[in-house]
Amino acid sequence: MNENHIIVLAGGVGAAKLIEGLVSLVKPNLFKIIVNTGDDIELFGLKICPDLDIITYT
Repeated sequence: MNENHIIVLAGGVGAAKLIEGLVSLVKPNLFKIIVNTGDDIELFGLKICPDLDIITYT
């Protein structure tokens, strides 16, 4: 059977909450998540990715 995938463009707390809600309705392996990297910075030699962190840890 061919299953459709859900692609989510994600950035910030709102997207994290949306994904959390969708996962309760649809199998997680059907998701493809594209996370915003426009706010990423390098500070003191460390790469900081706030939107990726929010999505990963939700």
